Amino acid sequence: MIKNMIKNKRKYLLFYLKTGGGHFAPASSLAGYLKRHHSEEVNPVLIDGFEKTNRLVKNLIEEGYRNLQSKAKWAYEALYAFNKIALFARISCFIVSRSSVKFIRQRILEEKPEKIVILHFFLIEPVYEAVKKLKLKIPVYTVVTDPYTAHPMWFLRKNQRFIIFSERLKDSLVHKISPEHIHVFPFILEEKFSQPVPASVIPRLKREMGFEAEKKIIMILGGGDGIPHGRTILEDLLKLKPDAEIAVVCGKNKSFYNAAKKLKERNPDVNMKVYEFVSFVYELLNISDVVITKCGASTIMEILILCKVPVVNDFIWEQEKGNIEFVQENGLGVYEKDISKLPAEVNRLIEDDIYYGSFRKNIENLKIKNGLADVAEFLFKDEG
Repeated sequence: MIKNMIKNKRKYLLFYLKTGGGHFAPASSLAGYLKRHHSEEVNPVLIDGFEKTNRLVKNLIEEGYRNLQSKAKWAYEALYAFNKIALFARISCFIVSRSSVKFIRQRILEEKPEKIVILHFFLIEPVYEAVKKLKLKIPVYTVVTDPYTAHPMWFLRKNQRFIIFSERLKDSLVHKISPEHIHVFPFILEEKFSQPVPASVIPRLKREMGFEAEKKIIMILGGGDGIPHGRTILEDLLKLKPDAEIAVVCGKNKSFYNAAKKLKERNPDVNMKVYEFVSFVYELLNISDVVITKCGASTIMEILILCKVPVVNDFIWEQEKGNIEFVQENGLGVYEKDISKLPAEVNRLIEDDIYYGSFRKNIENLKIKNGLADVAEFLFKDEG
């Protein structure tokens, strides 16, 4: 009986790639929401589009993406710009799609989905090719994970059902994509980010995590690969001896983690917690006041939705350019690319309540919302 119930559920396939967390995270969040709120009717299936792809191609795209971003940003930015030329973009997408189209077609054939959701531009062509080959009449949705400055590769195929995350991006598409193909929602985050921890709970949460209830907290958050110049930033920050405690999340950056541990040993008078990759970023952000970070869309939105003040020291041109412009134009945080000046800026935010409060007020007035429920419900209800 249980097997029959599972069979009768409508399947939604969510195709993603592991090129950074910005594609898997929204896919996982959407799948999680649908399971929690529509489990009797929908069975969301997460599929890594490169699961059976040639190892060389898979490593070139996934590891190359991470390595270029963390070790040769200029090369990544050059490649990004080069592929903005339509001809080269089409060639790149065609070459990459050849390595995944057979697997994608097979999964679609096996799963017999009612709807498909694409969360990476390299999967657009193989998915549409597979749907056409199988002669299926099912709706396919493309979730554009870059909220403000999205790569043209997302839009090579004009007649998709696009889900995007800002009016700014919609305005930039007005002469390229028909309006009926564009659906605008707030940015997708994990469901728990829909609400911050109640203020009354923060002191207890601080104590549970090893911090003092009344002290302010500076968080250094670099995502999966750590933060550029993390050691220098932390070292200079400790020299200023801010009236705050420090939480450092190093991600998978082992060298930064080891350096931070040594700095902790050399500064026993500072209450500093050093973490590697953690599953409790939500809790850490809730207890923090100032967050030093990169400018990835998910990280910035997580910080802002919890009404914390971001201090950004780096962004990837042009992919994250819109993110930093959003922060600056709305007075939501600080962008300081000179890392020698960054610790003093952080210290000012800790010491000057009026200065800090001006950013908090702007963040609160913007009323940023988690778009997860809106997007998931749209996917559930839309007739295609």
